[in-house]
Amino acid sequence: MTESLGQRPWMTLPATAAVLDALEAEGGLDCARFVGGCVRNTIVGRPVDDIDIATTLTPDRVILALKAARIRAVPTGIDHGTVTAISAHVPHEITTLRRDVSTDGRRATVAFTTDWAEDAQRRDFTLNALYARRDGTIFDPTGHGVDDARAGRIVFVGDPEQRLREDHLRNLRFFRFHAWFGKGDPDPSAAAACARLRDGIEGLAAERISKELLKLLAADDPRDAVRLMHETGVLEVILKTPANLARFEGFVAVETDQLFECEPILRLAALLPDDQVAAGRLATRLRLSNGDRDRLVAALAPTPALKSWMSPREIRREVYRTGGKTLRDRAKLAWAAAPGTAATMQWRGLIALAEGWTPPPFPLTGADVMKAGVPKGPLVGQVLKEVEDWWIDHDFLDDKFSAIEKLKAVAQGMAY
Repeated sequence: MTESLGQRPWMTLPATAAVLDALEAEGGLDCARFVGGCVRNTIVGRPVDDIDIATTLTPDRVILALKAARIRAVPTGIDHGTVTAISAHVPHEITTLRRDVSTDGRRATVAFTTDWAEDAQRRDFTLNALYARRDGTIFDPTGHGVDDARAGRIVFVGDPEQRLREDHLRNLRFFRFHAWFGKGDPDPSAAAACARLRDGIEGLAAERISKELLKLLAADDPRDAVRLMHETGVLEVILKTPANLARFEGFVAVETDQLFECEPILRLAALLPDDQVAAGRLATRLRLSNGDRDRLVAALAPTPALKSWMSPREIRREVYRTGGKTLRDRAKLAWAAAPGTAATMQWRGLIALAEGWTPPPFPLTGADVMKAGVPKGPLVGQVLKEVEDWWIDHDFLDDKFSAIEKLKAVAQGMAY
């Protein structure tokens, strides 16, 4: 019996219907089918975020069909048969059925085809080689995609090594899909192939690696997948340093138990040793954004050592010096490295104060220092710093008069 997705809301959106109508007007009924993630996610009960369409039409005919329907066509990957249709501001990625002619592990030369089964054979995993008509009828050319999706099996289409040699990014995609959709033990032949061909990852563009890694770390619970990456040697190929698996697993546990927001860049920090230089090198090598690089490095500062029992006064001092966001990040990492529930309320209180307290501005300026008789020059900064330290030690005293009196005392005691 042929299975069906039924009529789902995402399939009948006016924007989507307009795209399918345009393609069918050019190529006839069944020239276009939903493919990949939207079909897979519907089968396993996950939300559908992106709508991808496969078609027997060549890219030039896809563009003609869209233009005829007054739908914007963007040639996002025209050499590989991909055109993005922007219908009512909603993007739909449309790719012509294709087969690989040659590959070098990074890029493929493709030829277009009208054979749905041939197109399926070049896809990565069986659960992604799924198609559906607009009426919901499912096509499963490998014969295993539907069952594998439901069972949470991440299985390569055909020979795992061949799929990996075609595109070494599939090595990382295996672990990413295991994190998001996998259940139970991983496919042993797939894991073994990833281990054997792990060095092929070295030839990939840094942006492709970092994007895939952060997607993996964004899964609800990526611990099994990351552990498997470590066991196969793939993780160390990426990080170039021994992974801190114990802290990483503790960190994900804290996030999950405490209902904290999942933050992939902080999960990456948890995986690394407390070495800011190494973290900076990794960020540069993976070409992370400046913001992600700075956050990663700041989170791994070795001092001061944070403890769950820090007083509110000590916490405010660290917020002032490092910033609330950085202190919160470092507190989560410290919490993950000290497992146990005894200090849960203390860590939560520390994080809440770090997030909720806004440091007041220091009430004095260099002009105030010179008014107190300190001549212009390096001594102004030294005096200001000494008074600021006193102000911090007095828990950010909200009394400018007292600060000025302290300034006068410091100024009188300085030898000009």
